[in-house]
Amino acid sequence: MLPVLRILLRRLGISAVVLVGVSMLIFAIARVIPGDPARIALGPSASAEQVTALRAEMHLDEPLVAQYGHFVSDVLRGDLGQSLYTNRPVTRDIAEFLPATLELVIFAGILMVALGLPLGILAARHRGRWPDHLIRVLTLLTVSAPSFVWAVILMLLFAFYLPLFPVAGRISDIYEIERVTGFLTVDTLLAGNFAAFVDALHHLVLPAVALALSGIGQAARLTRANMVETYQKPYIEMAQAYGFFPSRIARSYAFKPSLIPSLTIIGLDFAAMLGNAFLVEAVFAWPGLSRYGVNVILRKDLNAIMGTVLIIALTFLIVNIIVDLLIAFLNPRIRHSTRAAS
Repeated sequence: MLPVLRILLRRLGISAVVLVGVSMLIFAIARVIPGDPARIALGPSASAEQVTALRAEMHLDEPLVAQYGHFVSDVLRGDLGQSLYTNRPVTRDIAEFLPATLELVIFAGILMVALGLPLGILAARHRGRWPDHLIRVLTLLTVSAPSFVWAVILMLLFAFYLPLFPVAGRISDIYEIERVTGFLTVDTLLAGNFAAFVDALHHLVLPAVALALSGIGQAARLTRANMVETYQKPYIEMAQAYGFFPSRIARSYAFKPSLIPSLTIIGLDFAAMLGNAFLVEAVFAWPGLSRYGVNVILRKDLNAIMGTVLIIALTFLIVNIIVDLLIAFLNPRIRHSTRAAS
């Protein structure tokens, strides 16, 4: 069996176990939160008979083990139940809100890689000099504040004081775009409406930057630290002695070995953005899954809570599998050790 395929199968098995554990944990937590979901859903004016009937429909009058069994059975059929918040199937809500969050997270991830890695390389090449000091100060500043703080700061600076970007939403009301993928930057291009594409991109900038700033700083600092360590290796000193250009040494000999540990953190940061997007989406009124998750938690909508958490956990696991495969591809020692272990 190919080493990469073996790694993939192993990670899939581990991920399945983790997903079951997450479902059990969030199931237990959702049940111990104070408040009766049936009463919250029906309101204070509902009769006791109505509340009892809804509790029976939601299996809340059964033991926890039986409730979890019903939940697992429904999930295996692709049914996440009915949302008490929107009065629609949870799968439909997730299909509507997830693309907005993924679009935001993907764009923020692109910014994290496109800015964080070059800044780290630049700082490592000029280590001990003013570009290195400046980048280290800036990156320390970005990782010191959470994403929602940057969201507020960016909104005040670039939406109110300097009205360069829109305050909220995904696209201006003047555009009506047919939903195909749920990614507005993609759907606008599919519709052939370049003006709408620019407008959607314009709305995306501030929340994506706010979400990416912490990851940019972390990626830059980690890349710099790894490259500075790599610069001490004998083969780097030999390349310098042969008179290779510093840019070639940084790009061809120092960056690739330093990328592997950076890639692990970048993957974790990318997956963590799904959780960090909760408050960023609230600040920018971004109609995504994270904002939806906050609303259903406040209303103790059990089915929607479970569905949202499972989707976020599944996305986190998928990202980690992709990162593991990339690391195995970049690092031959992992592939050889996997083959030797088999």
